[in-house]
Amino acid sequence: MKALLLENIHPLAVEILEGRGFEVELLTHSMSEDELVAALPGVSLLGIRSNTNVTARVLDAAPDLLAVGCFCIGTNQVDLPGAAERGVAVFNAPFSNTRSVVELVIGEIIVLARRLAEKTEKMHAGIWDKSAQGSHEIRGRTLGIVGYGNIGTQLSNLAEAMGLRVIFFDTADRLAHGNAQRMKTLDELLERADVVSLHVDGRPGNAGLFGAEQFAKMKPRSLFINAARGMVVDTESLREHILSGHIAGAAMDVFPIEPKAQGDPFESPLRGLDNVILTPHVGGSTQEAQEEIGYFVANKLAGFALEGRTELSVDLPTVSAPALQTGHRLGYLHDNVPGVLAAVNQLIAEAGANVVGQYLATTGELGYVVTDSTEAIPAEVVAALAANEHCRWVRTWDV
Repeated sequence: MKALLLENIHPLAVEILEGRGFEVELLTHSMSEDELVAALPGVSLLGIRSNTNVTARVLDAAPDLLAVGCFCIGTNQVDLPGAAERGVAVFNAPFSNTRSVVELVIGEIIVLARRLAEKTEKMHAGIWDKSAQGSHEIRGRTLGIVGYGNIGTQLSNLAEAMGLRVIFFDTADRLAHGNAQRMKTLDELLERADVVSLHVDGRPGNAGLFGAEQFAKMKPRSLFINAARGMVVDTESLREHILSGHIAGAAMDVFPIEPKAQGDPFESPLRGLDNVILTPHVGGSTQEAQEEIGYFVANKLAGFALEGRTELSVDLPTVSAPALQTGHRLGYLHDNVPGVLAAVNQLIAEAGANVVGQYLATTGELGYVVTDSTEAIPAEVVAALAANEHCRWVRTWDV
C-alpha cells in the first residue's frame, strides 16, 4: 500500500510507515484540489497538515483511500461528513503540540507586555530607546482564555504559575484548573481581561467570532493573541483598534488566508504595525512537537490500515481493539440500524469460526464492529456481509 505525506511531515512518520510495509512518498508542499484529484488514485493513506483541503471532490477521486492523517490539531480542512460517508477514517493529533503552542503564547504575552517587538526593531535601526513607558510585568495581570480545551487549560496552568490571574470562557462545560474562574459570557471576560488569548476550534460557527464589536468591549490598552484559527478574527477590525490605541498590542500566528508554500508572499492588514507580532503558523512547529505528531498520527494510520483499529478517529466510530498479534480479524463498517451485529454473529457461527474477541461502537449513522477469531473468516461470509444493504465496507486481516 502507498502513503502520500504532504507539507513536510516529520521523517519519523516515514520511518514508522515504511517499517509497517508502506511505500511512502514525502513532499514538502501542500496540494491544490486538482493536484490531489490527480495524485490520489492508488494511494491508501494521505497525510496532511493545515494547508491541504480534502474536499468531497477529492474523496470521490480517491477510490483506494483508506484514511487521512491530519498531522496537526485541526481537522476542519477535511470534509469529515464526506469522509465518514465513504468509510474513510480521519485521525489527528489533539495533544501532541499542546505544550509548544502554550509556550509560544506565554512568550508572546511577555514580549507584548514589555513592548519588545518595538524595542528590537528600533535597535536594528540603530536607535537607542531605553524607556519604561508602556512596559509592564505580567504578574498580577488578568489573562482571559477563550476556549478552555487541551491548549487553554495548559495555558491556564502555566500562566497562573507565573503570577497571572486567569479567567476563561467556553461554551462547553469545562472543569476550572487551579484558581481559574469561569466567566458566564464572552462579554464578561472581555471587560475584565488585560490579555485575551483565543483557543477555539475551527468549526464553522466560530468564523468571525472576533470582530469590531468584541474588540470594542475589551479593556482599553489590553493585549490580544490568536493562536487558534485565522478565520476567527476580523484582522481589519483588529488593525483599526490597534491604530486607535484601544488595543495596545497583538500577536497573530494564524490568518484568514495563508500562503500555500514556503517562501510565498504574505499579505495582511497587520503588517507594519507597532507592537504586533506576526508568526507564520508556527505555534506547534517545534522539533519536539513535530516528532511527537509524526509518531502519533503515523501509528494511528498504520493501526487502522493494517488492523482495523479506530481509536481517536474523528469521523468513524472509535473501536479500541487490541493490537492483532496472531489470528484473524474482520472489520465491518455499517449503517447504524438494529440487527446488524446479530447477522454478523450468525454468519460467523454458521461458518464454524471460533470468536475470541468482539469490539463495537456506534456514532451517528454509522456502526463498526471488529471480530477476532482463531480461524480465518470464510470468503463466503465476507461476501455475504459485503452484499448486505447496510454495509459500508468489510475487511479482513490475518497474522
